[in-house]
Amino acid sequence: MLKQTMPLLFEAFSQYPMACARVRGSQLNPNLIGEVWVYLFLEGSLLVADIQGLPFSGFYGFHIHQRGPCIPGEGYTGFSGIGGHFSPTQQPHPYHAGDLPVLMAYYGHAFMIVYTDRFVPQEIMGRAIVVHEWPDDYRTQPTGNSGSQIACGTFFPCFEQRPARLMGSVNSSRPT
Repeated sequence: MLKQTMPLLFEAFSQYPMACARVRGSQLNPNLIGEVWVYLFLEGSLLVADIQGLPFSGFYGFHIHQRGPCIPGEGYTGFSGIGGHFSPTQQPHPYHAGDLPVLMAYYGHAFMIVYTDRFVPQEIMGRAIVVHEWPDDYRTQPTGNSGSQIACGTFFPCFEQRPARLMGSVNSSRPT
């Protein structure tokens, strides 16, 4: 199976991502930054996340919410106006289109590539991608008991941008 999938992955990553989001931390997490790129892949989306400055090594909830933009709330850690998890078919949690696997951070850095057939990149434009303070338990309604929103980004169309780390760009900060 890997033999058939690898050429498809290479083809997907040789194209520009269709949706991009710059993730920024809440007021209590100003050093939390990252990027999320979404590629059209098979019947859905291939999502690539690179997040740095997470408070601790461990697991974090990771969801696409109903709408953007990400506007930090005042006096608390959340982001106002982004709504619940993206769920065009009104499925219960963890079957929302925006329910993603947890991010796993090691010394504050998380990198993840995940495929989902629950949406295509065009369907998430203008929606928020959120990092939560605790891992999703995949049971509790409606949010998975994943705690406060500690970082948020809004998806926009990518214009000839590729993740430097994936493509081996000469502009990357990789040591030579």
